[in-house]
Amino acid sequence: MPRPFTGMALDRASAERKDPAEIERLLLDPQARALVAADGGVLVADGASPALLRVPLVVRSWSEPILLGLDSGGEPVFAVDLDSLAPGMRAQITDGARLTSLREAGTQLPRAEAGLAAYMAALLNWHRRHRFCSTCGTNTVIEEAGHSRRCPRCGAHHFPRTDPVVIMTVEHERRLLLGRRAGWPAGRCSVLAGFISPGESAEEAVIREVREESGIIAREPCYVTSQPWPFPSSLMLGFDAVSDGGDPAPADDELDEVGWFSLDAVCDAVAERNPVLQLPPPVSIARFLIERWVARKQAGGS
Repeated sequence: MPRPFTGMALDRASAERKDPAEIERLLLDPQARALVAADGGVLVADGASPALLRVPLVVRSWSEPILLGLDSGGEPVFAVDLDSLAPGMRAQITDGARLTSLREAGTQLPRAEAGLAAYMAALLNWHRRHRFCSTCGTNTVIEEAGHSRRCPRCGAHHFPRTDPVVIMTVEHERRLLLGRRAGWPAGRCSVLAGFISPGESAEEAVIREVREESGIIAREPCYVTSQPWPFPSSLMLGFDAVSDGGDPAPADDELDEVGWFSLDAVCDAVAERNPVLQLPPPVSIARFLIERWVARKQAGGS
């Protein structure tokens, strides 16, 4: 099963974006189109088939359009931050479109469109948060059509960052370790996850995070798959791991509850017939890993 937010099909135009003359040509291309997003979501065109809104690029009216890439016909596709536009222009663009949260877009849009939405949102999120040089504090300027920023004062170059996060199933005797994070509603549980620390491998992060959050010792972490998670800029690295058991208990401030859940209980939750256990939505890699675990157990896998 493909993960939401993957499958972006544009050519990222890595060579073109390094050539200022080529960028200028793409900006002035009459076939250039812009996708539009705000801090609260992406613009989706109303119609029979859901798709990201594509509007003609108006270079002189929009500041800092970001080149996402080239579509299959070679036409350039840019991203524009709706929040940066004048009120009149915002009203004109949003007429006939709707602002959809990124999580909703991940489930409502076709796979390639959802992946494009994630790509656009992650880039715009980075630009919103990195307008100033982290070295000297000066306003930075866009380079490479939006894939880097440069400080005109100290010359430092800044590039879009992606924060790696491990997320993992942990199993013991056909039971799955699930936790409820602080602030989540009663009954809402997921597999455990956490950021990779400096100087740490992904496998080491799996073992550490499980121990820190639940007190359980995980072993044999095995990489499964990954998913972009632009909230605001993470890359989720999915793992399976096993444990020799134990009594889990919240070991830090991140979880309010943690425990072992039987295969039957998780199966019922996947089918939405468990009144006391609710799983993450289908847009998340957490749900993918849980459903994959269920399918393997039902098929008699280890």
